[in-house]
Amino acid sequence: MTLKQRWRNFRPHVLGPLIFVAARLIGTTLRIKTVGFDRVRALEGGRILAGWHGRTFVAANFFRGKGVWTIISQSKDGDMQDTIFRGFGFKTIRGSTGRGGVKAAIESIEVLRKGSMMAFTPDGPRGPSGVVQGGIMLMARKSGAWIVPVGVSADRRWLAKTWDRYLIPKPFAKCVMVYGEPRQVALKATEDELEEARLWLEGELDRLEMEAESLVGHDNKL
Repeated sequence: MTLKQRWRNFRPHVLGPLIFVAARLIGTTLRIKTVGFDRVRALEGGRILAGWHGRTFVAANFFRGKGVWTIISQSKDGDMQDTIFRGFGFKTIRGSTGRGGVKAAIESIEVLRKGSMMAFTPDGPRGPSGVVQGGIMLMARKSGAWIVPVGVSADRRWLAKTWDRYLIPKPFAKCVMVYGEPRQVALKATEDELEEARLWLEGELDRLEMEAESLVGHDNKL
C-alpha cells in the first residue's frame, strides 16, 4: 500500500473530528432564524427535509442533538462526513446511488414509517448540483412520508469551489432556513406523477433558496 493510499484510509479519522470541532465552533456563534418550521412540527408521520447538498452546514447546527436521520455515502469522504454528522447527534444510514443504495433506501423507508425525521440532499452525493434525483420520490412513495423543501442562506459566508458551491457561514453570521409546503407522494403514483413531483421539488428548492437569499440581503442566488 502506497503512502497516498494509507493517507486516504486514515484521513477520515483525522480530518473528520477536526472539521466537526471547527464547524461546531462557528455554529455556536450563528443566529439561525426559521420561517415556516411550525408546519413541520405539526405534521404527523415521517418527514423528509429536503435541501440542496451545498447548504447542509446551517441545518447540521440547527438540528444538533435532535436525533434526525440522514444518509451518508459509503465512500472515504462519506466516512469523514459520517464522523461529522454523528458528532452533531444525527443518526446515519450508509449508502448512495453508487454503493449500498438499495439497502440504504430500505432502511430509510423503515425509519420514516416509524414517524422519524430525515434530512436529505436530493442532488447528492455527487451531483449535478440543483438536480433532484429519483431516490427521494421512491422513499416518500414507499414510506408515506411528507417531503418538506427547505431553502437555506447566510448573510456572511464562504462559498467553496466545489461542485455544490458549499456554503460555510462566517462567525456570527445571520442565517435563515425557509420551509415550504409539505407534500406526499401517492403509493400508486404513476411515472408521470413521480416526474411531476420531482420537478415540483426542484422548483421549490430553487424558489425557497432565492427567498432565503433575499431575507439575508442577497439579491440573487449565487
